[in-house]
Amino acid sequence: MDAMDTRNPKRWWILIVLCLSTLVLVIDNFVLAVAVPPLAEDLNASAQDIQWILDSYILVFAGLLLTSGSLADRFGRRRVMIIGLVLFGVASLGATLATSAIELIAARTVMGIGGALVLPSTLSILITVFDDAERRKAMSFWSAASVLGLVGGPVLGGVLIAHFWWGAAFLINIPVAAIAIVAALVLMPESKGPWTAPDVPGALLSMIGMTALVWTIIEFPKGGFDHASTLITMAVAVVSLVAFVVWEKRVEHPMVPLNLFRNRDFAGGSLSLTLVQVANGGLLLVLTQYLQFVLGYSPTEAGLAFIPMMAASIVFNGLGAGLGSKVGNRTLAVTGMLVSSVGLGLLAGLGPDSGFGVLTVALIVLGAGAGLAQPAAIAALMGAVPAEQAGVGSALNDTIQQAGAALGIAVLGSILASTFTGNMPDSAPEIARTSIGDALALAARTGDTELVAVAREAFTTAMSTSFLAGGTGILAGAIVALIVMRNNKTAPADVDGPLEEAALVK
Repeated sequence: MDAMDTRNPKRWWILIVLCLSTLVLVIDNFVLAVAVPPLAEDLNASAQDIQWILDSYILVFAGLLLTSGSLADRFGRRRVMIIGLVLFGVASLGATLATSAIELIAARTVMGIGGALVLPSTLSILITVFDDAERRKAMSFWSAASVLGLVGGPVLGGVLIAHFWWGAAFLINIPVAAIAIVAALVLMPESKGPWTAPDVPGALLSMIGMTALVWTIIEFPKGGFDHASTLITMAVAVVSLVAFVVWEKRVEHPMVPLNLFRNRDFAGGSLSLTLVQVANGGLLLVLTQYLQFVLGYSPTEAGLAFIPMMAASIVFNGLGAGLGSKVGNRTLAVTGMLVSSVGLGLLAGLGPDSGFGVLTVALIVLGAGAGLAQPAAIAALMGAVPAEQAGVGSALNDTIQQAGAALGIAVLGSILASTFTGNMPDSAPEIARTSIGDALALAARTGDTELVAVAREAFTTAMSTSFLAGGTGILAGAIVALIVMRNNKTAPADVDGPLEEAALVK
């Protein structure tokens, strides 16, 4: 029978649902970034409350990813995704109605559980629904949805908060989740791997280890290992993850097939993505401060400034879908990483008086590189995953990127803070040497225009150092990809046979 006859006729509609499901998760995190000031005032939230509102989601999300991917393979990827969407939607309603910081933290925790169930299922469903001829193109659209959410979140958040109230940042999740649930029930076939004995110890160790690791990364910039709590969580992370690896090697039916890391494409793609995410993790954190504190942009204007990067990434995602089958995953990934490093180099050259033109060129170059590199690295990584383990393979990809992004925020944030303090004059007030926000706030109260100029110069220098460090990380990722990965020209496919025949459950 012709291969085209076996394709799911609803596959492109299914892709829209998968992109919507991914988009709502990404948008939510970045909408919240601009919603913090008004919700903190309305809920009378302390600085510690705000930290938990932000961190409760990522801690639960990162801790559950591997387990949720395994659950999807076992019980059905569509079923697990729908359950995740229901939890995410209901928790979003709870967040909208929250009247205290504790209620909002609880809602964010449940949203993290829902998000962890949804995200691995989206990619695993994608690679089972699309055949080899169309899979790369579908993955480029899926990646573009993430970029759209990354850039669109702050813009949408700024507009919603300006016209409504902070709860609107969560309210928008509900109709999107509802549409995705209905569409999944109507359009999607169920898919799962063969039944195996549950790996409960592996699940518990992965949850404890990843949660402790991400918590350590978040807390480290606040005081390094001088804080006993950071040392404890780091010890818990190391012990749990080492025990997890040892257990997974010995158990008959491991939750995570660690032998995947023996595959050059999986190992190379994983390490390259980690290094890229470390470099990009702190990009928004650093650049939004530059746009607002140095160039004087409003939060909405700062969000809109990222549109050139978003557009370039989406365009080059599409170009990469066609080029990948001609030049190979490794060539495309390495090329994209080199282009991205050039973009970070251009950003490192920005000054306190740089115009929008230089910034736009730098963001376009950065977006183009990301659009080429990331889908190719994911294609290589997922190409090593058997169909029956598509869920946990997708979860591994998500976990790697989440850990890399968290590490990037911690590392680049630490570089930014320490370099800023080091470049402020000793004569400046102590509070002004901690951050540019504090420096500008003090200058506004005292009318000290000289402090404004000094703080902006110091921040720009610190930003340049951070971006140079990020660019070095991406260059390291390119070297890893060049040495380790093979130059396959196919999109992800089952190593044992066609994905759709091995994994679809009618």
